[in-house]
Amino acid sequence: MTEPAVDVDQPLAPDTPAAPHSASGEAVRTFDLSAVAPPARPARRWTPRRVVATPAAYDHAHGRRIMARVEALGIEVERLAANRLTGVRGETDRETYARAKATMAIVVSPPARRKLQPIAPSADWRFDLAEGCPAHCQYCYLAGSLSGPPVTRVYADLDDILAGLAAYAGHGTITSRRAARRDEGTTFEASCYTDPLALEHLTGSWRRAVEHFGGWDAPVQLRWTTKFDDVASFVGLPHAGRTRVRLSVNCAPVSTRMEGGTSSVPDRLAALRRLALDGYPVGLTIAPIIAVPDWQEHYGLLLDQVVAAVAGVPGLDLTAELITHRFTPGSKEVLLGWYPRTKLEMDEESRSRKHGKFGAVKYVYPAETMRQLRGWFETEIARRLPSCRILYWT
Repeated sequence: MTEPAVDVDQPLAPDTPAAPHSASGEAVRTFDLSAVAPPARPARRWTPRRVVATPAAYDHAHGRRIMARVEALGIEVERLAANRLTGVRGETDRETYARAKATMAIVVSPPARRKLQPIAPSADWRFDLAEGCPAHCQYCYLAGSLSGPPVTRVYADLDDILAGLAAYAGHGTITSRRAARRDEGTTFEASCYTDPLALEHLTGSWRRAVEHFGGWDAPVQLRWTTKFDDVASFVGLPHAGRTRVRLSVNCAPVSTRMEGGTSSVPDRLAALRRLALDGYPVGLTIAPIIAVPDWQEHYGLLLDQVVAAVAGVPGLDLTAELITHRFTPGSKEVLLGWYPRTKLEMDEESRSRKHGKFGAVKYVYPAETMRQLRGWFETEIARRLPSCRILYWT
């Protein structure tokens, strides 16, 4: 019997408006992947076991650049006869997942991905350079929204994607409506469905994006967030202050137990300092904020680490984005299947039931807990990091 193929031209995540961060989950469509349980592992540069390229990827200079990078690492690039990939499906869901998670496909971005979508409150617009992430965060909502085996797709048509952004400059609702952010210009988010530093050593895509924005003589800003610390290739780039890199951080009970395969928080903060010293605007994405026992103490220690990391940085431009934990019924089912031993609290009875702007049911902290969390973070960030601007709370 012929093995069903994976169409690598199809988006990995559903073609719906993205939530502002993987911790949000307001617009996800869930699939049953409960038999799959990826193992956590220490952070390291991801090396895919299999790399494939669609015929269309060879028509793009950046696609060929990615192939050259991969081959320099000693990995053979397999040229597909069409846009369909075989050899991914295993006899079990777990085997299928393992094969897909170890595969990278060099493809051309789907047309729907080149029509930008607004992504409030993070940025005016979202654009994608890849889909898929090798990390294993136990609260990840992308895990519940996959439309098939999670083969990481990286886009060969980078030059066309970047050229298409010009049509959106000067438009958008975030910077035009919020006086505190008007200095950013039109903002473009480039990390909705992946972690840039998990893939940058293989693609070079975000480095080229930084250079593109640095040479773009317009009030614009590139934005991306990461849980990794591999920033060496970004130091010294002509970024012109038009890229804000945010490091996604959390308190120790969350980061050490629920963020498998990522860099440690101290290493992430060291990367933040290195970028800030190179003149980048930088940021903190504190997400998901979880009301763990003694959360004030744990998040206080996190903020103390941030204070130490940015001490003495001249001209520091630091922002914070604060995103509380929430879940949907479908994401809970999938995540408990993936991580049956997780300590992540997902008790509907202790939460408030709300509907997201796309109609999906979500469970958030009760109003009193939200009030306490928000009040504490706003007070402590103002006290410990007075130059830090809070962009939003959600």
